[in-house]
Amino acid sequence: MTNPTGRSRRAGVVGLGLIGGSVGLALRENGWHVVGADASEAVCAAALEVGAVDEIGDPADAEITFIATPVGNVVAAAEAVLQRGTGLVTDVGSVKGPIAGAIDNPRFIPGHPMAGSEHSGVRGATADLFHGAVWVLSPGADSDDSSYAAVRSIVASFGADVVALDATQHDQLVAVVSHVPHLAAVTLMALADEHANEHRALLRLAAGGFRDMTRIAAGDPGIWPDICHQNSHAIVGVLDELITNLSNVRTMVSADSRADLLATLERARSARINLPTGVPSDIGLAEIRVPVTDQPGELASITRLATDIDINIFDIEIAHSAERAGGVVILIVGEATGERLVGALMAHQYRPSIRPLESSS
Repeated sequence: MTNPTGRSRRAGVVGLGLIGGSVGLALRENGWHVVGADASEAVCAAALEVGAVDEIGDPADAEITFIATPVGNVVAAAEAVLQRGTGLVTDVGSVKGPIAGAIDNPRFIPGHPMAGSEHSGVRGATADLFHGAVWVLSPGADSDDSSYAAVRSIVASFGADVVALDATQHDQLVAVVSHVPHLAAVTLMALADEHANEHRALLRLAAGGFRDMTRIAAGDPGIWPDICHQNSHAIVGVLDELITNLSNVRTMVSADSRADLLATLERARSARINLPTGVPSDIGLAEIRVPVTDQPGELASITRLATDIDINIFDIEIAHSAERAGGVVILIVGEATGERLVGALMAHQYRPSIRPLESSS
């Protein structure tokens, strides 16, 4: 990927672990020149060795910099890059509220890729880690729309499904689908290990189901104390719900309440089967054009609305008008869901138009 001068566009990655290394590999695969930084000289050497970065140095002159440090260090690292350079900055931390609240700069777009691996460190990084993964962006009311659109475009080029969520809403939801499941897997694995001390054959009996449930417990433990500290309120709330639900299941088992237990199992099975599995590649598309005023946060509001009603945006563009103040947000969505998004936009006082896009096949 080159800029108008013909040179490769420059990107930065601060923090060269599994996620930062994978971001670097994905950027390089898309033609970017990647400048990396990490507190560990050994990690920097490994990042160069595996090809996650082109060079080690200060990413201040980068067009975009990804902050991939532990969440407790994101604010300081992001502010340092914002102060030294003029490029865009985003992060990959799994907690968004405290970070978004601490950084007041229109060039900073908080983010979180919902991707990971049982491997840890830059040597476990892969360029395709984000293919098909949800990547949350949490722009604030003062975020620059052009900055948000640019970050969204770059992240989408990694093969990610980009979703816009309010930072607080993100933290509440991710506690349910990521943070507490990880803690539950860790607890199950610790329980099995304790029993294995008495019965050495136990772990040899651990079949596919147990291994699938506890796979995430093999991830990097070092990142979790910061995550639990930053999102403690939401995590504790979900843990309380889990404890209550497990207590209810315990009662069913203890009382031999077969009908109640079967209903619980069937409900869980139905919910698991109906988890989203991606969007078919041959889906019909529609273009929605939304006139907007020239003020911060318009694009964020529109994309968060699409997320709230479960509509995937495949592409997005901002067309500025030379004839009047403001511009037009152009959204590419599934044709079958387009009218629903148009209705929601109209209910929020927007004046969208829609047209189907002809297939190029």
